[in-house]
This record gives sequence, C-alpha cells and structure tokens, in this order.
Amino acid sequence: MIQRSKQYLIDDLSIQESWRLFKIMSEIVDGFENLSDIGPAVSVFGSARVKPEDKLYQQTEELSKKLSEAGYSVITGGGPGLMEAGNKGAFENGGESIGLHIHLPMEQHNNPYMNVKSEFRYFFIRKLMFIKYAMAYVALPGGYGTLDELSEALVLIQTHRIKPFPIVLFGVDFWSGLIDWFKNQMVTNGFCNEEDLDLFMVTDDIDVVVNHIKKHVII
Repeated sequence: MIQRSKQYLIDDLSIQESWRLFKIMSEIVDGFENLSDIGPAVSVFGSARVKPEDKLYQQTEELSKKLSEAGYSVITGGGPGLMEAGNKGAFENGGESIGLHIHLPMEQHNNPYMNVKSEFRYFFIRKLMFIKYAMAYVALPGGYGTLDELSEALVLIQTHRIKPFPIVLFGVDFWSGLIDWFKNQMVTNGFCNEEDLDLFMVTDDIDVVVNHIKKHVII
C-alpha cells in the first residue's frame, strides 16, 4: 500500500512537470508575439523602490525621454520606481514604452505608462525577452534584480553567446564599489580578464549614455 502511494505521488509530480513545460512554452510564445513588432529598443533596469520625488527617478525619466527622442523604444520591468520612470519618459514623449512585468509577492503592480505589455511568471523567460529585443542596456542603481539582469548580459557577451551591445552603468558613486571589487578580486585572482571590464561603461551624464548608444546602435 505504501509502495503504491509512492508511485501515485511520482506519477502526480510527473504530470505536474509536463504541464509546467506547456506553461513555459506558452509564456515564450506570448512574449514573442507581443514584442515581435517593437522598434530598436533599449532595456532600462533599476530599483522598484525609488520614489517620484527622488532625483534618480527624475534622471531616469529624462534619460528615457531622450532615448525616445533619439528613436529608441524603451523596455523596463513594467513595475514601480525606476521602471515606472523609464516607461513614463518614453510614454509621455509619444515613444514606444514596453513593460515586461513579473509576478512577485511584493512590488509587483504595473505602472500606467506602457503601450506594450507582457506578463511573466518565470524569470528566465523574462530575461530571454530582455536580451532578445534589446539593442543596449542601461543599468541604474538597484538591488538583486538589477544585478541579475546585468550579470546575464555580461556573461552572454563574455562567452560569445550573443553579439556585443552597449551596456551602460548609470551612477558612478553607486557602481564604483562593485567595479573596484571586479578589479581587485576577479581580475587580480584571474577569474576574469582585464578586457572584460571593457564590456561596460560608467557615467553620471545622461547625454553620454544616449550618445554612446547612438554611436553603437545606428537606426
């Protein structure tokens, strides 16, 4: 009896895994269909916890506006904080504003500044969409999610799994400690090459960001 119960449990788990596969496939197809017609895009990442009155929120809004004026669509995670600022700058400038929204137990509500939106439950599918449809990345100050997206792009470029594209870290004070750690730990110990640090640039200047992207992503 116990043996039969174990077998039923195994069979039930097997069925659940099979259905999960279909959910994953469905989410990928939906993402491709929703995003296939967008124009040349820049993915903008940053903290969901930054408030509209914060200087960084306003800088992100201005950055997104200028990217839109330069002809780029703007992709964010579709949530609050700097994601909202990124969408807002493009949306209110009449540009294409895309949100790739992930279902989370916190900070998961959509912002209202999107004209293209996709919903995701799986982080790895969402990251696939960011990579597939972006021609450049801008990483603003943020938490683990921001570092996750940044690391994904860096390792894919480093290992030649995707073609190189511009990666800009906005906020010198915020990113300098991490970059020092890259140099003092990873490069010094031989865990990555010094030229790997050339995969990104760091600045506090919005115009430098936009011009750097325009130089490498001609539309």
